[in-house]
Amino acid sequence: MTILRWRVGNATILRVPEIDAATALDGLIHNIDPAALSRATWLRPHFVDDAGRLKGLVQVFVVSIGGATVVVDPGVGNNKQRTAVPGWSDLDTDFLDRLASAGVDPDAVDYVVNTHLHFDHVGWHTRLVDGVWQPTFQRARYIVSAGEFAYWDAAPQDELPDQLAGIADSVRPVHAAGLVQLVSDDHVVCEGVRLVPSPGHTPHHVCIHIESEGETALITGDVMHHPCQIAYPDWGPAGDSAQARQSRVELLERFAESATVVLGTHFADPVAGHIRRDGDGFRLATVEG
Repeated sequence: MTILRWRVGNATILRVPEIDAATALDGLIHNIDPAALSRATWLRPHFVDDAGRLKGLVQVFVVSIGGATVVVDPGVGNNKQRTAVPGWSDLDTDFLDRLASAGVDPDAVDYVVNTHLHFDHVGWHTRLVDGVWQPTFQRARYIVSAGEFAYWDAAPQDELPDQLAGIADSVRPVHAAGLVQLVSDDHVVCEGVRLVPSPGHTPHHVCIHIESEGETALITGDVMHHPCQIAYPDWGPAGDSAQARQSRVELLERFAESATVVLGTHFADPVAGHIRRDGDGFRLATVEG
């Protein structure tokens, strides 16, 4: 897994990989139809392997725009105790070294933005220092939907324990440090970066829209986990709500045939592409980073 880079006008978007997510995708999309998957031939070889298994990643995007540095959805994190996905507990990756090799200094990050607060999107909010969870990006403002924060702050007991653990070790410490800025779901983070409401996967899920010099990009978050949901937007995780499906369809309709570069938060390489109509449905026309 390498650092990928896209130019959007005068902005730069970097992809910094953390870990493989194929195991997490196994069984996630509960209503997947293998025959229909095979018919979407554009998914191979990038997004589906020869055995028909979905490919994916946990990865972090870093946006440099107008002098600001914005980190989007900082992964699972090291030393976090997680049980939902085999191999994701007590990680010890060199992710911060990868950031450094991409020229990103955690102390120079201005904003950390979350599409939502699931544990695989907030982990690097904090790192373990002398047994205490400390903010990784110490001078950044952590931009979080106020509605999303309120939902998780209430510790909903029907959620996975790992999700609540992520709030405890990765969200509450930065909130206690006074670094969290609670915002509306259509908040403008800085010039050229704004939130786009896309509820359903979580109550206040958002995508991230980037614009510079008339060029645009969209970071999806988990409005879709895998490109097969571009071909078949009705497919979704167990418990996926009608609202989540509606958000997927609205996103596809909005950006179909446009020049907007869509970056899938969990999409395998090459990660990015343009939404194109494909008969009665859609496909992703990939672009290289």
